[in-house]
Amino acid sequence: MVSPTTASAPAADKPAADGAVGLLGPANVPDRVIVHPLVLLSVVDHYNRVAKNTRKRVVGVLLGQHTGKVFNVANSFAVPFEEDDKDPSVWFLDHNYIESMNEMFKKVNAREKMIGWYHTGPKLRASDLEINELFKRFIKDPILCVVDVQPNHLGIPVDSYFAIEEVKDDGTPVTRTFMHVPSAVEAEEAEEIGVEHLLRDIKDNAVGTLSTRLANQLESLRGLASRLRDIQTYLHKVVEGKLPVHHEIIYNLQDVFNYLPHLDAPATSRAFHAKTNDQMMVLYLGSIVRSILALHTLIDNKLQNKAAEEKAADAQDAKKAGGDKADAAAKDGKGKAAKDGDKAEPASPKP
Repeated sequence: MVSPTTASAPAADKPAADGAVGLLGPANVPDRVIVHPLVLLSVVDHYNRVAKNTRKRVVGVLLGQHTGKVFNVANSFAVPFEEDDKDPSVWFLDHNYIESMNEMFKKVNAREKMIGWYHTGPKLRASDLEINELFKRFIKDPILCVVDVQPNHLGIPVDSYFAIEEVKDDGTPVTRTFMHVPSAVEAEEAEEIGVEHLLRDIKDNAVGTLSTRLANQLESLRGLASRLRDIQTYLHKVVEGKLPVHHEIIYNLQDVFNYLPHLDAPATSRAFHAKTNDQMMVLYLGSIVRSILALHTLIDNKLQNKAAEEKAADAQDAKKAGGDKADAAAKDGKGKAAKDGDKAEPASPKP
């Protein structure tokens, strides 16, 4: 079935108008969306099979559980989807296919219900609101997960959104928009084992364990620096009055700062100095051992080269001596043959 639409709602990634006074949504607005690694692998496989090396996006259905204000996305399946590159308001989504696949998944696992949909944006698009309205035929309040299959930044490659209504005080009609919902990637024990085996198969064996650990630590530090910059930007905007004070965020930041060690305390300073000295001692001993091994290897190479040179010289002297003896024997043989020839010569006849 072709579903051409003419989107009248504003793009979801644009800021709200100045006259907006509030946002209205369902009572069960989620607090968090948990995405399992199996879903991410399925989305990447769907993209590689359908839209790899293109600017197209793929669309699918999310399955899982909705408990309280937490959406647990445990499974997914792909859906046939097409849209016009020049006119994004014209798109096609086979909802008959969705109904058939949903019925089959219910027979396999009744606990996994349809809870939303995904696409590989990598950002929100203007037609997402209309597609979300189509999914409301199957579920009351669907969630949207935008998966970045080619991430170029640190962090999880998933952004989750929930559709709400924006109310204005100027009498204009209510408009729809998306509200961002915090996302997290969590795995069960079986999924962790599967992901471990998958990473083991694609791991570069040429890279050592130490270099891998250092690369992971460097990536973690970059992620920490990015989060600190986000916190700094938020606090600057709060101080400048661009954002309102959110007490829950401030309390969380205060808890984070409370976990930091008190570096001015003598006990903490001594502990850091002792730890640093121990690490430096290990590095110093390692450097000494490496230098001694290098000198030992150098001396062994010198001795081996000297022995090889002496052996080659002895072989050359022996070869020369053998050649001299052969020449002397040849000369003796020639002289003896000449004497024998003189003795064997017959006497001349008398006249």
